[in-house]
Amino acid sequence: MSVKVVTVVGARPQFIKASAVSRAIRSGADRRLREVIVHTGQHFDDNMSKVFFNELDLPAPNYDLEISGGGHGEMTGRMLERIEKVLIDEAPDWVLVYGDTNSTLAGALAAVKLHQPVAHVEAGLRSFNRRMPEEINRIVTDRVSTLLFCPTATAVSHLRAEGMVDGVHQCGDVMFDVSLFYREKARERSRIIDALGLAGQRFALATCHRAENTDDPRRLREILSALQVLSNQLPVVFPMHPRTRQKVEEFGLAALVMSVRVMEPQPFLDMVALEQAAAVIVTDSGGVQKEAFFFRVPCVTMRDETEWVETVAASVNALAGADQLRIVSAARRFLSEPPSWPAAGPYGRGDAATRIVDQLRGAPSA
Repeated sequence: MSVKVVTVVGARPQFIKASAVSRAIRSGADRRLREVIVHTGQHFDDNMSKVFFNELDLPAPNYDLEISGGGHGEMTGRMLERIEKVLIDEAPDWVLVYGDTNSTLAGALAAVKLHQPVAHVEAGLRSFNRRMPEEINRIVTDRVSTLLFCPTATAVSHLRAEGMVDGVHQCGDVMFDVSLFYREKARERSRIIDALGLAGQRFALATCHRAENTDDPRRLREILSALQVLSNQLPVVFPMHPRTRQKVEEFGLAALVMSVRVMEPQPFLDMVALEQAAAVIVTDSGGVQKEAFFFRVPCVTMRDETEWVETVAASVNALAGADQLRIVSAARRFLSEPPSWPAAGPYGRGDAATRIVDQLRGAPSA
């Protein structure tokens, strides 16, 4: 008896995570799982979407809903309506969602209202900051999910504290799977380091995309000012998210990045190559924090909290908020005194995708 899985993705980090699970589904010896991929369109341009499908060997989506833009309610509502129609037509055994975006929430709500079971990858993460839309999305998604795939023991403990124990599985982090699979390929295939003239040089890699930072002119000014100061010490490479670019122009902050190497968002393999070669990473991205950890590169997180507390506990990730002095101080500390890395990581053994697929194949769907 075959098992049909509808995978709902919409944002760049989800394409990365889904690639590992999709590969595990396709490599299954018994071929009992069949995957239907729905791309909501939340990240829609080539740099944020199409190139990721190509580089990650992720099959082209069966459905491309082309929904992007608008406020949280508008976007989620439009997704909910369109995903519901797909799920009625496909009648899957499982609806698989990833992470904490509006696409995640819409996929989970559409499924549970149709009495179709939800499986949530990256369940149990908590920032405990409910001003973050991602926090609301992940809490609601966990509540309606039948299978909760947790990347860490900390995530399991969060669910237990909220009364959720049934269907909870600590499987490791699928992004660790992806990092192991692609780290050498990125070194071999990417030419980005040479193209930037950075071969053999120390440089900082920066990313910034979260609404709490980009939509607040004070916080964005502090972040850009920090990058500007760091650029006096070493090159700062800054692949700029479309939202950030829009806000830099809107707030009149372009002068603050004049000495920073601003680029378009990079293809996956180029980004992995940059992460591995960087002397320090400065980011507000959860995924980039973890990739820094996987590649043993110290990280400064431009947030007041993080879901990935294990990296902070290991003293290889510093929380600096959106404060110029704290960001610069933390980065300089890592540059002058590289941290020691823990012998064993908390994110599994690189087989999270296989563990997830085994559960989807064998767990009852009701």
